[in-house]
Amino acid sequence: MSWFQREIQLPSFPRGCHLVTGPIVEAVPELESIKVGLMNVFLQHTSASLTINENADPDVPIDLTNVLDTLASDDFPYRHTIEGPDDMPAHVKTSLTDSSLSVPVRDGRLCLGTWQGIFLWEHRHRGGRRRVIVTLNGEEER
Repeated sequence: MSWFQREIQLPSFPRGCHLVTGPIVEAVPELESIKVGLMNVFLQHTSASLTINENADPDVPIDLTNVLDTLASDDFPYRHTIEGPDDMPAHVKTSLTDSSLSVPVRDGRLCLGTWQGIFLWEHRHRGGRRRVIVTLNGEEER
């Protein structure tokens, strides 16, 4: 069994879901050598999250963001407001979603479904660059 780990930095995105499968896969070229394994993707932030969802219809990420914005709106009377009106709603959204994902690996590829992609879900209006730790574990091809 082999272990590989990389820290990558994703660019700043506006609020919403942004497909990041490509940059994550590119960050770990050793993925191609894994016969069977697991990739963990961990986001080192509390105001953004990760999700696996449909990557074919651009309306899906928009609808997901609209639903989450309704569940944790900026105008709720939060106590934690020192970092701006979008900060506490971002923490709520992260708690309702995930800061890490695990994806099976087979024959050098992520075992994502036909219409699945990995998304960074930015919950702030201007969240800044985001750090992601990608850890790959698996049996290498011989």
